[in-house]
Amino acid sequence: MADAPPATLTVGQLATRSGTTVSALHFFEREGLLSSTRTSGNQRRYPRHTLRRVALVLVGRRVGIPLADIGAALDTLPADRAPTTEEWQRLSDAWRAGLDQRIRRLEQLRDDLTGCIGCGCLSLTRCTLINPDDQLAAEGHGPRRLL
Repeated sequence: MADAPPATLTVGQLATRSGTTVSALHFFEREGLLSSTRTSGNQRRYPRHTLRRVALVLVGRRVGIPLADIGAALDTLPADRAPTTEEWQRLSDAWRAGLDQRIRRLEQLRDDLTGCIGCGCLSLTRCTLINPDDQLAAEGHGPRRLL
């Protein structure tokens, strides 16, 4: 009979299982995204369900969700157990509108960049097609059409 998995994971085990680094886990903990208990030797121990929280942080970061928003989402999940399917669905639904908006902005950025760089001048300040006479400079610094 196989041994039962441990109830807690060391920081090294959590890093290996989640595919991230120990330093990233320490950072996530400092930011309040994860929590651990300490052994008598002051070593961190994480409940096994922390793997799901780490996965959510990593996926959220990969798609550009700010850590504060990830933290707010994690705050809606139970801290003492793995979330249920319904709890995951609720979190997913809450992120859907923001992700859809981000997708639309990225598509617009992609299309705008293609149109601008496609002319070959590579200059937003001198481009006579997109920005004749640098009219957009009056609106402020930076890529005004892309904001």
